[in-house]
Order: sequence, then C-alpha cells, then structure tokens
Amino acid sequence: MKLYQNYIKRGGDIVLSSVALLLASPLFLIVYLLVIRSVGRPVLFKQVRPGLNEKKFRMFKFRTMTDETDENGNLLPDHVRLTKTGEFLRKTSLDELPELINIFKGDMSIVGPRPLLVRYLPHYTERESKRHLVRPGLTGLAQVSGRNLIEWDQRLEKDVEYVENVSFLLDAKIILKTVWIVLNREDVELNTLEDFDVQRMKEKEELQYE
Repeated sequence: MKLYQNYIKRGGDIVLSSVALLLASPLFLIVYLLVIRSVGRPVLFKQVRPGLNEKKFRMFKFRTMTDETDENGNLLPDHVRLTKTGEFLRKTSLDELPELINIFKGDMSIVGPRPLLVRYLPHYTERESKRHLVRPGLTGLAQVSGRNLIEWDQRLEKDVEYVENVSFLLDAKIILKTVWIVLNREDVELNTLEDFDVQRMKEKEELQYE
C-alpha cells in the first residue's frame, strides 16, 4: 500500500490529469465562454483549502454564482446568485474541471477525501483529522457511498476508511463508480459535500467557550 500511495498513485495522477486536460480542452473553452456570458469575470473561483498534512493550497473551480449584493453591499443569498448555467455546471460537475490543474500541480489527487474549508480544521476529532494524511481528491469513497445522502459523521468516517485502505483497486473502483454516478446524475452534485454540517460546527464552537 505504501509503495502505491507514495509513488505509483502520484505518477498516475500526473498521467491521468495531463491526458484529461488535453482531451477536455475543447470543453474547457466552451465552459469558459458560458461562465463569462452568465457570471462574468473572473471565470475561475479560487479558495484556500487544506491539503496533504493540512498544507493550504488554492483550489480552482469554474464560477457558478454572480457577485450581486444588496443595498448595503452584502452578497445576496447563494440561491439568488446561482445562475441557470451555474446550476447546470454543478449538476453535471463540470464546474470541477479546473481541479485537474490542482491534481497536475500536486495539490490534489484523482481520488481522496474532498477538500473542505480551512475553518473546519479545529472541529475534527483526532480520527477525522487522518483525512489529511493523503492528498484531497476530485472524488472519494464518501462521494460514491451515498454522496450527500449520508450524515456528516459517516462521510468523514468514509474518508478515514479510505486513508486506512488506499490501494490501486480501491481507487479504480471509486473512479469507475464516480463516472457512473455523474453520467446517470444520481443523487446530487459533488459541490454540496463542501457545505459542512453547520449545526455540528456551532455546537463544538459553543462548547469551546463555555
């Protein structure tokens, strides 16, 4: 497992992301133009996320929401700013395409726990923190085990389960199942998995200040 995880897996990421970037270049151009027309510039959404060993990196996505604000300059609710094109990109997971750049750079892997927000780091249990012992992924075990239809504790446990059982066969199984899910539009888009259980976070934050 260590040989695959430390050497072969990274090599596979470089090859697969390179080929995918090349083959998907026409699709990149189409989505790029759609985003400019529906959302405007900048075309890419960039956000800092924790990666391998909690090292922070900028994750790339195609933008799906506008920057519309109210009279006080506050951003309007997400569902108001989400364009129809953006909704389509999320449902088809096309907004995730720029993450192939992150994979090629070494920030991410094809398969691994999805990179969540930096502000969640203090709220993980010691076991849940093990999700950062591998590179975060474009897809992962949690995403093919019910996606957003399972509770957050279960999703994080699936992330740890993946870390403890990394192998070529497991990665291949997850990739094939992800393709099936995306093509059949099962459940919902991958993006919703980045909206962490806010109530859980609030409860932990309250306990810290009692």
